[in-house]
Amino acid sequence: MVSSVPSLKPMISLDFETSVFKKEKVSLAGHEEYIVRGGRDLFHLLPDAFKGIKQIGVLGWGSQGPAQAQNLRDSLAEAKSDIKVKIGLRKGSRSFAEARAAGFTEENGTLGDIWETVSGSDLVLLLISDAAQADNYEKVFSRMKPNSILGLSHGFLLGHLQSMGLDFPKNISVIAVCPKGMGPSVRRLYVQGKEVNGAGINSSFAVHQDVDGRATDVALGWSVALGSPFTFATTLEQEYKSDIFGERGILLGAVHGIVESLFRRYTENGMSEDDAYKNTVECITGIISKTISTKGMLAVYNSLTPEGKKEFEAAYSASYYPCMDILYECYEDVASGSEIRSVVLAGRRFYEKEGLPTFPMGKIDQTRMWKVGERVRATRPAGDLGPLHPFTAGVYVALMMAQIEILRKKGHSYSEIINESLIESVDSLNPFMHARGVSFMVDNCSTTARLGIKKMGTSF
Repeated sequence: MVSSVPSLKPMISLDFETSVFKKEKVSLAGHEEYIVRGGRDLFHLLPDAFKGIKQIGVLGWGSQGPAQAQNLRDSLAEAKSDIKVKIGLRKGSRSFAEARAAGFTEENGTLGDIWETVSGSDLVLLLISDAAQADNYEKVFSRMKPNSILGLSHGFLLGHLQSMGLDFPKNISVIAVCPKGMGPSVRRLYVQGKEVNGAGINSSFAVHQDVDGRATDVALGWSVALGSPFTFATTLEQEYKSDIFGERGILLGAVHGIVESLFRRYTENGMSEDDAYKNTVECITGIISKTISTKGMLAVYNSLTPEGKKEFEAAYSASYYPCMDILYECYEDVASGSEIRSVVLAGRRFYEKEGLPTFPMGKIDQTRMWKVGERVRATRPAGDLGPLHPFTAGVYVALMMAQIEILRKKGHSYSEIINESLIESVDSLNPFMHARGVSFMVDNCSTTARLGIKKMGTSF
């Protein structure tokens, strides 16, 4: 059902060396890659991985900040390490109360001013919003100690710097650990891992700049401490391209668009609103995601009746190339820097310098489809994964395959492709949306994601 795409970019070699952790070779579609398996049984290695680090400063208390700070703190405590994890927030931030409630306090030196935290930390995790990074990176760089390490969980800042012909200071190391899921999931599955060793959210890691040879081990230690069951290698540039593109595609934006479209299609053809919602949103976030997660994409097709397979094929054939066209344009916008520039400008529209909203982004949760969704979820039996509608399945699988093909064509590693196009979708975001609704997810994710979702959702 999918034709081959010529002129593929060669995939980047992502081998790495670590003196602390055991790397493992895996073969994905005939391509060899290296990973590190996580688990709580590796926590005793964290002091070796974080050699030379006395304080880890976590800047920001948004989605990733609370989860990463608590996971790092708990993992280091289990390793009997005296490394301090300190939260840095801007003065007057309402997040101080939340950080204190999570056990970080001024009295024990684990909570304080953002700039004091930067200057006193050996590893600075920059987890503030993308727009805030664009506005404050010079202050962060100027306050970092020489030979300290900047940690990112998204490559957005690199894309922003590249768009202006700039780069990171040469006297610091720059690494990234990027969990393939929302912050609440990073924390929830870490806690679950206390009972099931290895439970957690996969992460990619990148070493963009290494001034003293420690960067790889520190990055892997950071990922293991977060509870990542698998850590795979990428580059900071490949990460931000696949991540920003992915959230505009099958992770969020495209799902928003196709369920809105299919809901209208089904209701216009006589289906009740409740059934239309179940056969679009519930179908994708429930039974389709569960099937792909546990048995693979082909199992969705194989579970259909002969008539259902015909309907699936019709939907797949009609959707694959239109999805490919939209996704290709989206990827080029991200790769060229135009999408990043639009995010920075939008962030400055939404917030004045003192942090007060000026033109806040509108929400989608009051439109007809999402009000129907509230009603459906309120009466849904526990554990119900929704019906498997063959037409919806055909559209969704076509979308997934088109995104995989775009990333493959652009030279991304298979581990990154599968995480950004499949695992993060069916194992992290879709289950959350099944529980809380697509509109809740859209209205509560990052500004960068929301901007892309709204724009690309309309295209899909």
